[in-house]
Amino acid sequence: MSSLSILCNAAVTAGVVSGVLALIVGAIVGAIVYKIIANNKIGRSKTNAVKIIEEAYAEAKSIKKESILEAKEEAQKIRDDANEEARERRAEIQKQEERLDQREEYVTKKETIIDAKSEQLENDKLALENEKNLLNEKISQQEEIKAQMLERLEKISGLTKKEAKDVLIESITEEAKKDAGNIVKKIEDEARENGEKIAKDIVMSAIQRCATDLSSEMTITTVALPNDEMKGRIIGREGRNIRSIESATGVELIVDDTPESITISSFDPVRREIARLSLEKLIVDGRIHPGRIEEIVDKATKEVDNAIKEAGENACNEVGIYNLSPEIIKVLGRLKYRTSYGQNCLKHSIETSIIAGLIATELNVNVQVAKRGGLLHDLGKALDHEIEGTHVSIGVDIARKNKESDEVIHCIEAHHGDVPFNSIEAIIVQVADAISSSRPGARRESFETYIKRLQQLESICNDFKGVDKSYAIQAGREVRIIVKPEQINDTDAMYLSKDIAKRIEDEMQYPGQIKVVVVRENRFTETAK
Repeated sequence: MSSLSILCNAAVTAGVVSGVLALIVGAIVGAIVYKIIANNKIGRSKTNAVKIIEEAYAEAKSIKKESILEAKEEAQKIRDDANEEARERRAEIQKQEERLDQREEYVTKKETIIDAKSEQLENDKLALENEKNLLNEKISQQEEIKAQMLERLEKISGLTKKEAKDVLIESITEEAKKDAGNIVKKIEDEARENGEKIAKDIVMSAIQRCATDLSSEMTITTVALPNDEMKGRIIGREGRNIRSIESATGVELIVDDTPESITISSFDPVRREIARLSLEKLIVDGRIHPGRIEEIVDKATKEVDNAIKEAGENACNEVGIYNLSPEIIKVLGRLKYRTSYGQNCLKHSIETSIIAGLIATELNVNVQVAKRGGLLHDLGKALDHEIEGTHVSIGVDIARKNKESDEVIHCIEAHHGDVPFNSIEAIIVQVADAISSSRPGARRESFETYIKRLQQLESICNDFKGVDKSYAIQAGREVRIIVKPEQINDTDAMYLSKDIAKRIEDEMQYPGQIKVVVVRENRFTETAK
């Protein structure tokens, strides 16, 4: 090996050794530096930790101080509230003690007064006992004196005590009868003179201040058709449409030769109205078949029910009665479609209520009972097509079922005189009913019925013996009978008027009353020559 190679190898070895030594030295130096840096960081961390702990301790101390202050303030507030409540309780207790002391003082005074009064009552009782004894002694003395006087009177008059008493009573009775008769006659004359004038004024005032419309009484309704072709459509194939209408509404449809019209016939006015509305709706709609008919009839029924309810409510508002039951209002509204002798029953009930209220006001009696009885007096007429019985009994049952007062029920059951009157309001309702139904123009009837009634009235009068002529006047509300004076005397004429009135009541049907007047007249004629 050459010396150069050796040198080179030696140099490389030396370099490697030097590098290894440098690496070792660097590692040692780095470890030392890292340790120094780590120690520095640990020192700083310890310093920061100490600082944080000190800050935390200071903050905790501050929080503790604040908490203690707040706790002290809260405790002070609680103590103040407790002291205030205690003061209020002490004040309240003190007031109660003062009131108890006052009450005790008052009770003590009362006891003292009661004791004094008790003592006074005892003294008064003793005094009354003494006076009673004295009074009994005086009564005994008076009885003895009276007995002695009666004995002397019996000896002087020659009559016993009973006989003298009978004579005295008889004398006083006769004198009292004469005085009473004169007084009664005077009172009757004054009452007749003044009462008739007052009654006329009250009735005329009530009539003048109230009037209602007039409507004709019918059992048929005519519906106008746009053309005669519509009749065939209403009848339908083999009459199925008209049968459906009649079945759904309960009326009878009359299709005759009258052009462009069809007639609805029924004694029930509500059914007739439902049928009329249904036909009008079907004519406008144009679709006429059984299914559509049932649908339209249901709608018309609801509309009529609403109209009935509205009519009842309007009637109550018009007369000022606002606490009727819903059932009575509904029945009352049905009177809108009910007529009697051409007079609408609902209008008649309203008019009767108003007149009854006016008369009751003038007489200073119960106005509300009179008005309520007048409004409900014909209530049964709304259902007399459906329920058996008179309209009076039906109306009484409805009113009693709906908890109406006994006074109002009596007004209903007595307005035709079916039961005796036991209240002035019932009499007023009857008078108001008569005024409303009999005033001129209130009612009307067919000409044929009117003529037949007048003829029957005159025929009944002419059947009696001794009647010369008879005349029905005042639209049949009065009949004048002229008798033969040679056959009928004054007494017979009086009994004749009663007999004729009784026969008219038994045989005739008429509204209101009929006055029977029997005239007996003697005429003596002489001619001066």
